[in-house]
Amino acid sequence: MPPQPARLRAAVVGTGAIARGSHLTALADHADEVELVAAVDVDQAMLDGFLTAAGPGVTGWTRYDEMLAEARPDLVLLGTPPSLHREQTVAALRAGAWVLCEKPLVLSLAEYDAVAAAEARDGGPGPYASVIFQHRYGSGAAHARELLTAGALGRPLVAHCQTTWYRDAAYYAVPWRGRWASEGGGPSMGHGIHQMDLMLHLLGDWTEIRAMAGRLVHDVQSEDVSTALVRFAGGTMATVVNSVVSPQEVSRIRVDCADATLELTHLYGHTNDDWVYTPAPHAAADEARVRAWRTPAADLPSSHSAQLSEVLAAMRAGARPPGSGADARRTVEFVAALYKSAFTGRPVHAGEIVPGDPYYAAMHGGAPGWAPADGAGA
Repeated sequence: MPPQPARLRAAVVGTGAIARGSHLTALADHADEVELVAAVDVDQAMLDGFLTAAGPGVTGWTRYDEMLAEARPDLVLLGTPPSLHREQTVAALRAGAWVLCEKPLVLSLAEYDAVAAAEARDGGPGPYASVIFQHRYGSGAAHARELLTAGALGRPLVAHCQTTWYRDAAYYAVPWRGRWASEGGGPSMGHGIHQMDLMLHLLGDWTEIRAMAGRLVHDVQSEDVSTALVRFAGGTMATVVNSVVSPQEVSRIRVDCADATLELTHLYGHTNDDWVYTPAPHAAADEARVRAWRTPAADLPSSHSAQLSEVLAAMRAGARPPGSGADARRTVEFVAALYKSAFTGRPVHAGEIVPGDPYYAAMHGGAPGWAPADGAGA
């Protein structure tokens, strides 16, 4: 692998609120490793505001292709509407840049596989594309995964994954929201995907899902509520709830293991204090073991910055980063299976959605009552 510069060159594409907040903060936290050199937005006023916030040394562009050709970034951070992600990710990869993209990385399994085809092969030095699943990162999540993977809490038995948020009519007045072609789905795809990804990160491979979806409040193409029952390869059984009609908002993961319950309760991000471990009666007397369950003293919150740290380390090593490849595809497949089960009324098993399956090409699968009636916006 050729020698790398002292600092990697980054470009932010899409300069809205997520870029001005989370992306700029993450880049500032890692300023010794990465330098923001370019920003892209088709809205000149939005771009100008971002450039003011970013400070000197950042060049603005309104054309993405020109930025890739002339700025030649090492890393592209995508914060554009979801319908643009596949095309922009593939373009960056073909230009030799790594990608860290806001969720959802793509709108279907077919799009995910198109992105994978543009990546370097596993074992190569890159470039690779990662999706921002920042709830996986931080000291609390890392500690929980270590405990579960090592069997330190006993066998995981029952789990609950909850994203019950609230979005009003003004939120869905934004033209690309609530439409399959531009957002890929409702709260299952655009909101609950964070907690569902964390659930999979903690519990591993799923094998079967049975789901329901509904439009209870909002006049949208996709759902505003979904629920599911899930079975994991290790036997764990889980419930999943995704909602944008819940006035009392909360995000929650709970795993009941043979020796303890692990619970995370937060909203848009977590620290060590948000993770609680409750020992089973037979385990409570083992004080040393219970102490080992508690989250570590060093407190790294979940954040874009925490995930960017992992991506930059992978770039330096020329290795596939977390949140990419088969690891991230599993989450996309899970969402596709949730929709397929909800819209067909039958269980769906891991691995069954393959090319030729209507749910491989689109999350709505062409289902009557869910797919756009005239095919427009599909």
